[in-house]
Amino acid sequence: VKPLDQLVPYSVLPAGVHCSPRCDISLTVDCDEIYKNISTKSSVYTIYPGITPVQVFCDMDTDGGKWTVIQRRMDGTLNFYRPWKQYKVGFGNGSGEYWLGLENMHLLTKKRRYELRVDMEDFGGNKVFAKYSSFSVGSEADGYKLHVSGFKNGGAGDSLLGHSRHKFSTFDKDQDTWSKNCASHFYGAFWYSDCHSASINGVYLWGTTSHYATGVIWSSWKGYHYSLKAVAMKIRPVS
Repeated sequence: VKPLDQLVPYSVLPAGVHCSPRCDISLTVDCDEIYKNISTKSSVYTIYPGITPVQVFCDMDTDGGKWTVIQRRMDGTLNFYRPWKQYKVGFGNGSGEYWLGLENMHLLTKKRRYELRVDMEDFGGNKVFAKYSSFSVGSEADGYKLHVSGFKNGGAGDSLLGHSRHKFSTFDKDQDTWSKNCASHFYGAFWYSDCHSASINGVYLWGTTSHYATGVIWSSWKGYHYSLKAVAMKIRPVS
């Protein structure tokens, strides 16, 4: 499996969108800068969290736009039960399901202050969101620890604050506070504590399931026996 930045052609602009001679694409750190300097169209663009280009989906329409999508589930076509190395560098495709990569998230959020929006949809077509005024991911040396605060309810309820200040865990790198391995036990990867109220990188199941806390889970909205149809984590700089 290749890192996210190696899965797609190296180009910054979607069809029909053109950059003026004065714009420097190498300086487009996130979708906020894409919006301001290049295009206001929702699409896949190349950004530079560090020196390596990666392609992401920029949501330019929701709630004022400028959102850099850092995680997206939409149809179950991509396996999210993956080892530490792949969660570190990223995987998937900006036009579909993907994970931006913990290192890229860290590089982005150490430079500027970001807010987070988590959009969700169930199999009945109902859509809700949860919003947080502050979001950042620590360094690898700190276990890519999650820092999130300032919850605002968009119908989803809060399932993420309990994960704040916890390290990221995968089945082959257990950094949770449980005596067992949350990632291995629930077939996911997340900022687990002991274990979770949210597990949006879990196995893609279809709606109601008999499997407790296994699936694409946001418990404050649908409980522990319902796996979501779609979810996207997206971040935007706070001025």
